[in-house]
Amino acid sequence: MTNVLVVFVTVGNGDEAFTISRTLVEEKLVACVNIVPQIRSIYWWKEEICDDQEVLLVMKTPTTMFDSLQNRVRELHSYEVPEIVALPVEKGLPDYLNWVVESTSQR
Repeated sequence: MTNVLVVFVTVGNGDEAFTISRTLVEEKLVACVNIVPQIRSIYWWKEEICDDQEVLLVMKTPTTMFDSLQNRVRELHSYEVPEIVALPVEKGLPDYLNWVVESTSQR
């Protein structure tokens, strides 16, 4: 296992996706964010099934940055309860994983 996480966050539209992504990269909370447009999410919310178009953000960050990242996403996000889910990276190209850590260590 490495010390890098892939973090998934869904947002309501492209403008919010760009704003959150750009802010997190500028603040060096993440090394990279991939913006995946036009996903369809079906989920339970407040006693009803919702069917919405969303945008998926796929972020790469060191494990040590997760709490700060989570707090900042909550500040920037428009949802009452945003999806913020992190998965550990088991293996990866060492040069890439080092880049993720180095890109966020200059805070």
